[in-house]
Amino acid sequence: MFPEPPELSVVVPVFNEAENILPLAAEIDAALARSGIAFEILYVDDGSRDETPARLAEARRRFARLRSLRFKRNCGQSTAIREGVRAAKGRLVATFDGDGQNDPADIPKLLAVFPKGTSPSPLVAGLRRKRRDNWLRRVSSRIANKIRSRLLNDRTPDTGCSLKVFEREAFLDLPFFDHMHRFLPALFRRAGRDVVMVDVNHRPRARGVSKYGVSNRLWIGIVDLFGVLWLQRRQKTPEIVRDE
Repeated sequence: MFPEPPELSVVVPVFNEAENILPLAAEIDAALARSGIAFEILYVDDGSRDETPARLAEARRRFARLRSLRFKRNCGQSTAIREGVRAAKGRLVATFDGDGQNDPADIPKLLAVFPKGTSPSPLVAGLRRKRRDNWLRRVSSRIANKIRSRLLNDRTPDTGCSLKVFEREAFLDLPFFDHMHRFLPALFRRAGRDVVMVDVNHRPRARGVSKYGVSNRLWIGIVDLFGVLWLQRRQKTPEIVRDE
């Protein structure tokens, strides 16, 4: 049983991240315990084939606020995030990478600027000004961000940072498609919501192996980009006038 109903759910999708489970879960738990917010940590195991399930079982025993879902087969990061958000119990959701490169200490920073009582609520997204990746990933990401920003006009310099905070229901109202997590700022703006950027820390990967590279992002990303552009051009937001 959880100590109290959560206000915040931290959704962490993972695939073959056994070495990172316990250290990162401990960091997230400690950072949010200090913040004073009622929270849960929800790991989504996207069909891992290593020791990730065993490490998650140990994490559930260690941390009272942690629970997990497991997919029978690998379905991709966007599906893992969506199912995590659907299973979340908190009104607010923070998404977080499971590789240890996001800093759990930044979650309270994003929560601090999330406006209370604002309707429609915004997306608060992390901005990694100092990327701790190799030069090829940094350069390719910079080029991709410029192209995406020019075409979609999402006014977001770093859409790839997984650290984001939003209202659960706002996310579930968005159109879903595979790889949609890469376009959340554009999708939130399409829905008439603001996007607030917050500078965050980015750490080098200390354990495990990255599942992404230039080759498995480039061509799929181009197809997705034009798909989101198609969605934007067909969006019509009415101005509602009510009789008093």
